[in-house]
Amino acid sequence: MSPYGHLARLSMVWEATARKIGNVHPGARFVDIEYMDFLRSAMSVSWDVRSLSYRMLLGGLIYESVQSTRCSVTSNTNLGMILLLAPLVLTAESDNYHAALVELLASTDVRDTQLLYKAIRIASPGGLGDAPEQDIRNEPTVTLLEAMRLAADRDMIARQYANGFADVFDFGVPAFTDAFARFGCVEAAVVDSQLRWLAAYPDSLIARKNGSAIAEDVQKRAAEVLRLGGIATPEGRAAGVALDKHLRSDGNKLNPGTTADLITACLFVALRENKVFPSAPFRWDVPDWL
Repeated sequence: MSPYGHLARLSMVWEATARKIGNVHPGARFVDIEYMDFLRSAMSVSWDVRSLSYRMLLGGLIYESVQSTRCSVTSNTNLGMILLLAPLVLTAESDNYHAALVELLASTDVRDTQLLYKAIRIASPGGLGDAPEQDIRNEPTVTLLEAMRLAADRDMIARQYANGFADVFDFGVPAFTDAFARFGCVEAAVVDSQLRWLAAYPDSLIARKNGSAIAEDVQKRAAEVLRLGGIATPEGRAAGVALDKHLRSDGNKLNPGTTADLITACLFVALRENKVFPSAPFRWDVPDWL
């Protein structure tokens, strides 16, 4: 395992355990996915980069991680997390972390894209439509970074590859660390971060499954929760509970899954940069939350 692999696993466990609205957590499941599936998924990824050659470093790590996950669970639980965590783990030992990450993304080639496409086919994520260029059902002819740039306007994970993870470093990590300073525990900081992500960016998974108008409606509802004080006030928490019910009202079609993946990436960066430690208090004790 990479020296930072344990932090990647912890990030995945923290994200899945926090009682976020509309997502699976210990007290809420979907028809085909439960909390234990996310724990098994987190444990199944080895983050072992020693066997990977340089020319297939990123694509190979993504592919092997998705393959090992599928041996543990039958549904797609962590493709988005893997796509975000893989480059973050691979460059985590670098002194100039962000610059090394950007350099890694720029160094990808068509072989990385081929392995990425194979991984996506194995994971079979929900709401995947046809792409006008470089569709995953076809053989790619561009580098992984170029493929992500083609999808960046409709997918927040692809956008991170295209902009050097700017939203993670400049928005998501500060949102989490600010919330952790205010609430003093990881779970509340994760929940607060989720609301801020949802209010700032329409969730890509919701948009793929339901259309942009529905995703924008969820964005407005999250902004209203924050206007009422967010999870810091009884009014905000009540609005958050109501939004959770709304997101679960039609199966899991309104599951903000991309936002959950982005939060996982932010947790890893915060841990890697010692902005939060694995021993940090986790549980958020309030009587009026999920």
